[in-house]
Amino acid sequence: MKPYQDITDPSLAKALAHPLRTRILTALEERTASPSELAAELGAEIGVVSYHVRRLASLKLLKLVNSVPRRGAVEHYYTATARPQITSSAWGTMPSIVKQATLSAAIEEVGSQIAAAAADGGFDKAEAHLTRTPFTVDEKGWKALARELDALLPRLQKIEAASRQRLARSDHQGEQTAAVVLMLFNQADAPALPMPDKQHRRSSKTSRSRRAS
Repeated sequence: MKPYQDITDPSLAKALAHPLRTRILTALEERTASPSELAAELGAEIGVVSYHVRRLASLKLLKLVNSVPRRGAVEHYYTATARPQITSSAWGTMPSIVKQATLSAAIEEVGSQIAAAAADGGFDKAEAHLTRTPFTVDEKGWKALARELDALLPRLQKIEAASRQRLARSDHQGEQTAAVVLMLFNQADAPALPMPDKQHRRSSKTSRSRRAS
């Protein structure tokens, strides 16, 4: 996998909020493709995809790796330079509307990948993990949870780096792709249960009494 690139500039983080850009970056993580190939794969117009590819390239998140003449035109092939990761400081200064757009794009992409993996047996192994664990914490506890997740990702990257070395020595025997999704968020308040309608209950009781008489 491509290495992570910390995004510290809020304006750059804002540029990643478009859902199609997220899908393009994901599609080009481990391969090269042209805008026309991406358009067919993502079900989008080639002009729109080409615009977003050029924008991502200008932000140094994609790089041009090949140009092939085809039928009087030139087809350009790109790959991702890194997987962008928005830092806490950049996230904290982003406008709420940009945060919502970024979250929507990320959740849509994660959801589609999880659904595809589930349909393809991606959770069949005994070690597959899927939990949702609510915690009740104070502000200090919230920050401690955040630090734990921040520290976990570098440890996971070290595991991947060691795996890559072993795979290179074994001619990639046993190679498999895995995905880890980490989230920390404040839960929405549970909807209040409707209070019983006392008048309705009295009316029902009266009706039963009348029927009994």
